Amino acid sequence: MAGFQTVGPNEAMIISGGGKQPRVVVGGRAFVYPIIQRTQYLSLEVMTLTVETARVYTSEGVPVSVDGVAQVKVARVDEAIRTAAQQFLGKGAEEIARIALQTMEGHQRAMLGTMTVEQIYKDRDTFAGQVREVASTDMANMGLEIVSFTIRDIRDEEGYLDALGVKRTSEVKRDATIGQAEAERDAGIRSAQAERLREAARFEADTGIAESERDFGIEKAAYDKEVKARQAEAELAYALQATKTKQQIRQEEVQIDVVDRQKQIEVQQQEIERKELELEATVRKPAEAERYRATTVAEGEKARVVAEAEAEAAGIRKRGEAEADAIKARGLAEAEAMRRKAEAWKEYGQAAMIEQLLVALPEVATAVAQPLAKTERIVVISSGGSNSDGAGASKVTGDVTNIIAQIPAVIESLTGIDILGTLKELPGVKTSDQGSAEAGPGNGGRRQRGPRTVEVKSDEQEAGEDE
Repeated sequence: MAGFQTVGPNEAMIISGGGKQPRVVVGGRAFVYPIIQRTQYLSLEVMTLTVETARVYTSEGVPVSVDGVAQVKVARVDEAIRTAAQQFLGKGAEEIARIALQTMEGHQRAMLGTMTVEQIYKDRDTFAGQVREVASTDMANMGLEIVSFTIRDIRDEEGYLDALGVKRTSEVKRDATIGQAEAERDAGIRSAQAERLREAARFEADTGIAESERDFGIEKAAYDKEVKARQAEAELAYALQATKTKQQIRQEEVQIDVVDRQKQIEVQQQEIERKELELEATVRKPAEAERYRATTVAEGEKARVVAEAEAEAAGIRKRGEAEADAIKARGLAEAEAMRRKAEAWKEYGQAAMIEQLLVALPEVATAVAQPLAKTERIVVISSGGSNSDGAGASKVTGDVTNIIAQIPAVIESLTGIDILGTLKELPGVKTSDQGSAEAGPGNGGRRQRGPRTVEVKSDEQEAGEDE
């Protein structure tokens, strides 16, 4: 067979061929080259051999038969396996066992001839060990080893072993009788001696006890004295040692306290450093970064504002220059107009001034009527005159007319210009004094038509009355 070959732990695989020394594999696998190499197997199991030797004469010429049991196997060593392969490859297990048995029987016979029956019978282990020792060399030459060897039975056909037993039994019985008599005699003598010795021993014991008690009392007193002295010294030494120990403990506590405080100081210092680093990392650095950012932003904003301000200033300056030029031109035009107007007024005199006042009268009338225009609702209560229907509304418009009619008098009191008088002097202008008599300055331009009451109420008051 070729390829990988596997072998169990209870046998050896011998690989030969290829011009090399045979290779041994036990409990494994190996690659076998085809054609070049071949494999053979050798059993490593134990073989049980019954070693029987019949009627073998001992050194004294007494024939005995001895049966032994041997356990034999191929040695589990590569060299021994190679030797066994040289001897037994191609042979069956029975043939290997037969060869080993013949070897063991031969050495057992040879060993029986060198010993007496008594030696063999009394010391079987020694006999078995000697047989095993002398047989091991030949077994090793065949690659085998003797695992164990014991003697199972020893017998003889002449009754020698039985005679040895009878003789030994008689000797034992004799020795037993003599021994019993001597033992009884010795027992009596020894009993008397023992009694005498017991009495002497009792006396000596009593004397010794008394002496011992006396010596014990003396020694005890001295011991007690010594003990008390030692105890007093020990107590003083204990107190002194306790004081010293307390002082040492106090010193150690103080030292521990000092070390503890130093550690606390170190811890606090490290905490301060940590907080400084934390402050540096969380406050200062961000604050510096924020300040730098704010500074950068402020500078950029400042530059932007300055640029805008400069641009605005340039625009304002240009607008101002333009407005100044416009104002200058307008002022010059107005001054020229005023100059010409003054020349015209100078030429026309009061007529020009009256013209201006007449132009302004509508504006004055609008200003007088402006509060009335803002009034949302007017309630007029009237109580007199046959023409009471509509008199309240006429009274309101009449009051407004009277106020406007008083304007020429007010202008005359303020400026000294008599508008009406001047108008009368103008050619082609007619006037009526009747209106003046009825609505002159004396009664404030108001017709007397009996007592009237005018009341102006707001929306809130009217809403209260409705409720």
